[in-house]
Amino acid sequence: MLSIPGLIVVAVILLYIFNSIKILREYERGVIFRLGRVLLPPKGPGIILVFRPIDQIVRISLRQEVLEVPPQDVITRDNVTIKVNAVITLRVMDPAKAVIEVSNYVYQTSQFAQTTLRSVLGEVELDGLLSHRDVLNQRIQTIIDQRTEPWGVKVVSVEVKQVDLPESMLRAMAKQAEAEREKRSKIINAEGEYAAAQRLVEAGNMLATQPLTMQLRYLQTLTDIGTEKNTTVVFPLPVELVSLLGKLAAGANPAAPSPPHQPTDRVS
Repeated sequence: MLSIPGLIVVAVILLYIFNSIKILREYERGVIFRLGRVLLPPKGPGIILVFRPIDQIVRISLRQEVLEVPPQDVITRDNVTIKVNAVITLRVMDPAKAVIEVSNYVYQTSQFAQTTLRSVLGEVELDGLLSHRDVLNQRIQTIIDQRTEPWGVKVVSVEVKQVDLPESMLRAMAKQAEAEREKRSKIINAEGEYAAAQRLVEAGNMLATQPLTMQLRYLQTLTDIGTEKNTTVVFPLPVELVSLLGKLAAGANPAAPSPPHQPTDRVS
Protein backbone atom coordinates (compact mmCIF):
# COMPACT_ATOMS: atom_id res chain seq x y z
CA MET A 1 0.00 0.00 0.00
CA LEU A 2 1.35 3.37 -1.05
CA SER A 3 2.09 5.99 1.52
CA ILE A 4 0.65 9.46 1.38
CA PRO A 5 3.71 10.94 -0.39
CA GLY A 6 3.51 8.13 -2.96
CA LEU A 7 -0.15 8.80 -3.57
CA ILE A 8 0.63 12.47 -4.02
CA VAL A 9 3.30 11.66 -6.61
CA VAL A 10 0.97 9.32 -8.50
CA ALA A 11 -1.80 11.93 -8.44
CA VAL A 12 0.58 14.58 -9.78
CA ILE A 13 1.74 12.26 -12.58
CA LEU A 14 -1.82 11.38 -13.55
CA LEU A 15 -2.81 15.04 -13.51
CA TYR A 16 0.19 15.95 -15.69
CA ILE A 17 -0.66 13.22 -18.20
CA PHE A 18 -4.29 14.32 -18.23
CA ASN A 19 -3.31 17.93 -18.89
CA SER A 20 -0.96 16.77 -21.65
CA ILE A 21 -3.84 15.33 -23.67
CA LYS A 22 -4.96 17.68 -26.45
CA ILE A 23 -7.79 17.13 -28.93
CA LEU A 24 -7.52 18.63 -32.39
CA ARG A 25 -10.56 19.00 -34.65
CA GLU A 26 -10.67 17.72 -38.20
CA TYR A 27 -9.74 21.11 -39.66
CA GLU A 28 -6.93 21.76 -37.14
CA ARG A 29 -3.28 20.81 -37.13
CA GLY A 30 -0.82 21.19 -34.28
CA VAL A 31 2.74 22.38 -34.91
CA ILE A 32 4.73 21.15 -31.89
CA PHE A 33 8.07 22.58 -30.81
CA ARG A 34 10.08 20.29 -28.51
CA LEU A 35 12.93 22.12 -26.83
CA GLY A 36 12.65 24.75 -29.57
CA ARG A 37 12.81 22.31 -32.48
CA VAL A 38 9.76 21.66 -34.64
CA LEU A 39 8.42 18.12 -34.83
CA LEU A 40 7.46 17.12 -38.34
CA PRO A 41 4.94 16.38 -39.65
CA PRO A 42 2.34 18.49 -37.83
CA LYS A 43 0.06 16.53 -35.50
CA GLY A 44 -3.67 15.96 -35.76
CA PRO A 45 -6.50 15.59 -36.04
CA GLY A 46 -7.57 13.60 -32.98
CA ILE A 47 -5.84 13.07 -29.64
CA ILE A 48 -2.21 14.10 -29.22
CA LEU A 49 0.12 14.46 -26.25
CA VAL A 50 1.88 17.74 -25.48
CA PHE A 51 4.31 17.44 -22.59
CA ARG A 52 4.75 20.89 -21.14
CA PRO A 53 7.04 22.75 -20.60
CA ILE A 54 9.18 20.68 -22.94
CA ASP A 55 6.64 20.91 -25.75
CA GLN A 56 4.82 23.94 -27.11
CA ILE A 57 1.93 23.72 -29.57
CA VAL A 58 0.65 26.17 -32.14
CA ARG A 59 -2.81 25.44 -33.55
CA ILE A 60 -3.34 26.18 -37.24
CA SER A 61 -6.70 26.08 -39.01
CA LEU A 62 -6.87 24.58 -42.50
CA ARG A 63 -10.19 26.18 -43.33
CA GLN A 64 -10.50 29.00 -45.85
CA GLU A 65 -10.24 32.47 -44.38
CA VAL A 66 -11.75 35.63 -45.83
CA LEU A 67 -9.58 38.72 -45.58
CA GLU A 68 -11.02 42.13 -46.42
CA VAL A 69 -8.59 44.68 -47.81
CA PRO A 70 -9.51 48.18 -46.55
CA PRO A 71 -10.30 50.89 -49.15
CA GLN A 72 -7.23 52.12 -50.99
CA ASP A 73 -6.73 55.40 -52.84
CA VAL A 74 -5.72 54.49 -56.38
CA ILE A 75 -4.75 56.81 -59.24
CA THR A 76 -5.48 55.11 -62.53
CA ARG A 77 -3.42 55.45 -65.68
CA ASP A 78 -5.70 58.22 -66.98
CA ASN A 79 -5.26 60.21 -63.72
CA VAL A 80 -8.60 59.41 -62.08
CA THR A 81 -8.54 59.09 -58.29
CA ILE A 82 -10.76 56.29 -56.98
CA LYS A 83 -11.22 54.26 -53.83
CA VAL A 84 -11.06 50.49 -54.20
CA ASN A 85 -11.39 47.67 -51.70
CA ALA A 86 -11.12 43.93 -52.21
CA VAL A 87 -11.84 40.57 -50.61
CA ILE A 88 -9.18 37.85 -50.46
CA THR A 89 -9.84 34.18 -49.77
CA LEU A 90 -6.81 32.23 -48.54
CA ARG A 91 -6.06 28.82 -47.06
CA VAL A 92 -3.11 27.29 -45.22
CA MET A 93 -1.63 24.37 -47.15
CA ASP A 94 1.49 23.75 -45.02
CA PRO A 95 0.95 24.46 -41.29
CA ALA A 96 4.65 24.16 -40.43
CA LYS A 97 5.69 26.83 -42.97
CA ALA A 98 2.82 29.09 -41.92
CA VAL A 99 4.28 29.08 -38.39
CA ILE A 100 8.00 29.04 -39.11
CA GLU A 101 8.34 31.21 -42.23
CA VAL A 102 6.13 34.12 -41.17
CA SER A 103 5.12 35.62 -37.85
CA ASN A 104 1.50 36.43 -38.84
CA TYR A 105 0.52 35.26 -42.28
CA VAL A 106 -2.90 36.97 -42.19
CA TYR A 107 -1.47 40.42 -41.39
CA GLN A 108 1.37 40.15 -43.90
CA THR A 109 -0.96 38.91 -46.64
CA SER A 110 -3.20 41.91 -45.96
CA GLN A 111 -0.33 44.38 -46.19
CA PHE A 112 1.03 42.87 -49.37
CA ALA A 113 -2.47 42.80 -50.90
CA GLN A 114 -2.86 46.54 -50.31
CA THR A 115 0.36 47.41 -52.14
CA THR A 116 -0.42 44.97 -54.96
CA LEU A 117 -3.92 46.41 -55.37
CA ARG A 118 -2.58 49.94 -55.75
CA SER A 119 0.21 49.00 -58.14
CA VAL A 120 -1.87 46.78 -60.45
CA LEU A 121 -4.91 49.06 -60.68
CA GLY A 122 -2.66 52.08 -61.18
CA GLU A 123 -1.41 50.58 -64.45
CA VAL A 124 -4.83 50.46 -66.14
CA GLU A 125 -7.32 53.10 -67.23
CA LEU A 126 -10.69 53.55 -65.57
CA ASP A 127 -12.62 51.98 -68.45
CA GLY A 128 -10.37 48.91 -68.31
CA LEU A 129 -10.87 48.65 -64.56
CA LEU A 130 -14.65 48.70 -64.90
CA SER A 131 -14.92 46.41 -67.94
CA HIS A 132 -12.11 43.88 -67.33
CA ARG A 133 -12.39 43.32 -63.61
CA ASP A 134 -12.09 39.53 -63.92
CA VAL A 135 -8.72 39.82 -65.65
CA LEU A 136 -7.43 42.20 -62.99
CA ASN A 137 -8.68 39.91 -60.21
CA GLN A 138 -6.77 37.01 -61.72
CA ARG A 139 -3.61 39.08 -62.09
CA ILE A 140 -3.73 40.30 -58.47
CA GLN A 141 -4.36 36.76 -57.26
CA THR A 142 -1.35 35.43 -59.17
CA ILE A 143 0.98 38.11 -57.76
CA ILE A 144 -0.14 37.63 -54.15
CA ASP A 145 -0.09 33.84 -54.45
CA GLN A 146 3.51 33.89 -55.65
CA ARG A 147 4.43 35.93 -52.58
CA THR A 148 2.58 33.74 -50.06
CA GLU A 149 3.61 30.38 -51.54
CA PRO A 150 6.86 30.19 -49.46
CA TRP A 151 4.70 30.63 -46.34
CA GLY A 152 2.59 27.57 -47.16
CA VAL A 153 -0.45 29.78 -47.80
CA LYS A 154 -2.59 29.50 -50.94
CA VAL A 155 -4.55 32.51 -52.21
CA VAL A 156 -7.78 30.97 -53.52
CA SER A 157 -9.38 34.08 -55.00
CA VAL A 158 -9.22 37.86 -55.10
CA GLU A 159 -12.30 39.96 -55.86
CA VAL A 160 -12.38 43.72 -56.28
CA LYS A 161 -15.40 44.45 -54.10
CA GLN A 162 -16.26 48.09 -54.69
CA VAL A 163 -15.01 50.98 -56.80
CA ASP A 164 -15.96 54.46 -55.54
CA LEU A 165 -15.80 57.12 -58.26
CA PRO A 166 -15.67 60.91 -57.77
CA GLU A 167 -18.94 62.80 -58.11
CA SER A 168 -17.71 64.67 -61.18
CA MET A 169 -16.78 61.40 -62.86
CA LEU A 170 -20.22 59.94 -62.12
CA ARG A 171 -21.90 62.95 -63.78
CA ALA A 172 -19.61 62.68 -66.81
CA MET A 173 -20.34 58.96 -67.16
CA ALA A 174 -24.09 59.62 -66.89
CA LYS A 175 -23.87 62.19 -69.71
CA GLN A 176 -21.83 59.80 -71.81
CA ALA A 177 -24.36 57.01 -71.30
CA GLU A 178 -27.21 59.36 -72.25
CA ALA A 179 -25.36 60.41 -75.39
CA GLU A 180 -24.79 56.78 -76.34
CA ARG A 181 -28.49 55.99 -75.90
CA GLU A 182 -29.47 58.99 -78.03
CA LYS A 183 -26.97 57.92 -80.68
CA ARG A 184 -28.43 54.40 -80.84
CA SER A 185 -31.95 55.85 -81.04
CA LYS A 186 -31.05 58.08 -83.99
CA ILE A 187 -29.32 55.20 -85.77
CA ILE A 188 -32.38 52.98 -85.34
CA ASN A 189 -34.69 55.72 -86.62
CA ALA A 190 -32.44 56.35 -89.62
CA GLU A 191 -32.34 52.63 -90.44
CA GLY A 192 -36.14 52.50 -90.22
CA GLU A 193 -36.53 55.47 -92.56
CA TYR A 194 -34.04 53.95 -94.98
CA ALA A 195 -35.92 50.64 -95.01
CA ALA A 196 -39.25 52.47 -95.51
CA ALA A 197 -37.79 54.47 -98.40
CA GLN A 198 -36.56 51.27 -100.04
CA ARG A 199 -40.03 49.77 -99.76
CA LEU A 200 -41.60 52.90 -101.26
CA VAL A 201 -39.18 52.75 -104.19
CA GLU A 202 -40.04 49.10 -104.79
CA ALA A 203 -43.77 49.86 -104.56
CA GLY A 204 -43.40 52.77 -106.99
CA ASN A 205 -41.56 50.60 -109.48
CA MET A 206 -44.25 47.96 -109.22
CA LEU A 207 -47.05 50.49 -109.74
CA ALA A 208 -45.22 52.00 -112.71
CA THR A 209 -45.23 48.67 -114.50
CA GLN A 210 -49.03 48.28 -114.01
CA PRO A 211 -50.93 51.57 -114.69
CA LEU A 212 -54.26 49.96 -113.80
CA THR A 213 -52.94 49.26 -110.33
CA MET A 214 -52.46 53.00 -109.80
CA GLN A 215 -56.11 53.64 -110.69
CA LEU A 216 -57.27 51.00 -108.24
CA ARG A 217 -55.11 52.64 -105.63
CA TYR A 218 -56.91 55.95 -106.24
CA LEU A 219 -60.27 54.23 -105.82
CA GLN A 220 -59.16 52.63 -102.57
CA THR A 221 -58.02 56.02 -101.29
CA LEU A 222 -61.44 57.50 -102.16
CA THR A 223 -63.12 54.69 -100.24
CA ASP A 224 -60.94 55.33 -97.21
CA ILE A 225 -61.72 59.04 -97.29
CA GLY A 226 -65.42 58.38 -97.64
CA THR A 227 -65.52 56.48 -94.36
CA GLU A 228 -64.50 59.65 -92.51
CA LYS A 229 -67.06 62.26 -91.51
CA ASN A 230 -65.88 64.91 -93.91
CA THR A 231 -68.09 67.57 -95.49
CA THR A 232 -65.76 68.46 -98.33
CA VAL A 233 -63.15 66.26 -100.00
CA VAL A 234 -60.70 67.65 -102.53
CA PHE A 235 -59.00 64.86 -104.41
CA PRO A 236 -57.00 65.02 -107.66
CA LEU A 237 -58.66 62.99 -110.41
CA PRO A 238 -56.40 61.94 -113.25
CA VAL A 239 -57.65 61.86 -116.85
CA GLU A 240 -56.99 58.14 -117.09
CA LEU A 241 -59.41 57.52 -114.24
CA VAL A 242 -62.15 59.54 -116.03
CA SER A 243 -61.77 57.44 -119.14
CA LEU A 244 -61.79 54.28 -117.04
CA LEU A 245 -65.01 55.33 -115.31
CA GLY A 246 -66.57 56.13 -118.71
CA LYS A 247 -65.72 52.70 -120.02
CA LEU A 248 -67.14 51.06 -116.92
CA ALA A 249 -70.38 53.09 -117.22
CA ALA A 250 -70.74 52.25 -120.91
CA GLY A 251 -70.24 48.58 -120.21
CA ALA A 252 -72.85 48.64 -117.43
CA ASN A 253 -75.61 50.31 -119.65
CA PRO A 254 -75.19 49.21 -123.30
CA ALA A 255 -78.83 50.11 -124.25
CA ALA A 256 -78.41 53.77 -123.48
CA PRO A 257 -79.30 55.98 -126.51
CA SER A 258 -76.47 57.50 -128.34
CA PRO A 259 -76.41 61.24 -128.69
CA PRO A 260 -78.43 62.56 -131.77
CA HIS A 261 -76.53 63.25 -134.92
CA GLN A 262 -76.56 66.88 -135.85
CA PRO A 263 -76.94 67.46 -139.61
CA THR A 264 -74.50 69.69 -141.20
CA ASP A 265 -75.31 72.31 -143.80
CA ARG A 266 -74.01 71.71 -147.25
CA VAL A 267 -72.77 74.49 -149.35
CA SER A 268 -73.43 74.04 -153.02
